[in-house]
Amino acid sequence: MSLKSIVRELREMRDGIGSMSRRAGGSDGRTSHGRGGSRHSWPGLWPEQQQQSPPPRQAQEQQQQQQGRWANLPPELLLDVIQRVEASEETWPARRQVVACAAVCRSWREVTKEVVKTLEECGRITFPISLKQPGPREHPVQCFVRRDRATSTYLLYLGLSPSLHGENDKLLLAARKIRRATRTSFVISLVSDDFSQSSSTYVGKLKPNFLGTKFTIFDSQPPCDAVVLPNNRPSKRHSKQVSPRLPLGNYNVATVSYELTVLRNRGPRRMQCTMHSIPALSIQEGGKAPTPTGIIHSLDEQVPTISTSKGKEPAIEFSSTSLSADLSGPVCTNEVPLVLKNKAPRWHEQLQCWCLNFRGRVTVASVKNFQLVASVDPSLGIPAAEQEKVILQFGKIGKDIFTMDYRYPLSAFQAFAICLTSFDTKPACE
Repeated sequence: MSLKSIVRELREMRDGIGSMSRRAGGSDGRTSHGRGGSRHSWPGLWPEQQQQSPPPRQAQEQQQQQQGRWANLPPELLLDVIQRVEASEETWPARRQVVACAAVCRSWREVTKEVVKTLEECGRITFPISLKQPGPREHPVQCFVRRDRATSTYLLYLGLSPSLHGENDKLLLAARKIRRATRTSFVISLVSDDFSQSSSTYVGKLKPNFLGTKFTIFDSQPPCDAVVLPNNRPSKRHSKQVSPRLPLGNYNVATVSYELTVLRNRGPRRMQCTMHSIPALSIQEGGKAPTPTGIIHSLDEQVPTISTSKGKEPAIEFSSTSLSADLSGPVCTNEVPLVLKNKAPRWHEQLQCWCLNFRGRVTVASVKNFQLVASVDPSLGIPAAEQEKVILQFGKIGKDIFTMDYRYPLSAFQAFAICLTSFDTKPACE
């Protein structure tokens, strides 16, 4: 049997399993997103907590029925098949076949997780967890952002530029600007039609202050190898005290600050990003940034915290009416955090504008265009060449279309959240 026919059978079996699960779960009130949504959405490879687990014996019978003969393949043959699929399908949408291999059964998923390397190692985005992993060191991951003014929605796609018909554009993340009476916020999701913070597709959010000079990036999950500082601010009404080991949805992983312009003098925006979860030494050769390799944690898993008093754990207050409250302070890595600053542009006398070398990735002048480089203390001994590398660049190429290129140690989620700060109103900075 050829490799293509094996993959074809896998896709047919995956579709059959998906239809079985939809029929079985049709009574829970959830509906599909329609024909157009499936093309751009991530496959259902987040944790298997989306449906209630059946009894053990029934689950075993269902698993045997669904896995069939594919679960009994010799390990050597299974490893060879998945390695061939991984090597042949390098770009989307063809890379969907690798995801299909992981959706066959548990044994296939374990082997696929061993074969597929992290984004830093292979430079390929495969599973949704890749969006939380730092990008490759050698070359940036090139993406583009499409803005929809009517719905205040921002869509992040993988690729150099939008395709002609949009059929091959791989949606990575989506964000929507939520306006309230006193403030605004950006909710980031895996799909473009569900921005509920209680949904399994919720990734994080971005909150600005009133003046638009400071933005806080919240992650839905605590970074690995990090400690969550307790937030001592009073909560909303109807608060309760719960154990701080319970991950409740929003972890402060970064802060973006814009310089306040009092005299409204001309010039580009000046910004600084403090990445609480990334150590500054990660940008040097041999440095390491937090790299999650698992799946989204469930609500009953424990996360490390710092006690506020000896022998007593801190109590975290939250609103009983919502799990979207900001329940933790900045994430601590026990090291000096990485600080990013925008690269200073130069004034072009002939063009009469500020210029940066975007290497052809930006074609339209805009106040939103920027490049971020590392700003580290000289005592850390990081080479000047590493400090000059552009870690994130963002710029305009057309009406409501922007490019976003990021690299190690930023992840796609962190880079996208930083770029979203450019779209918010900044009355004190312009």
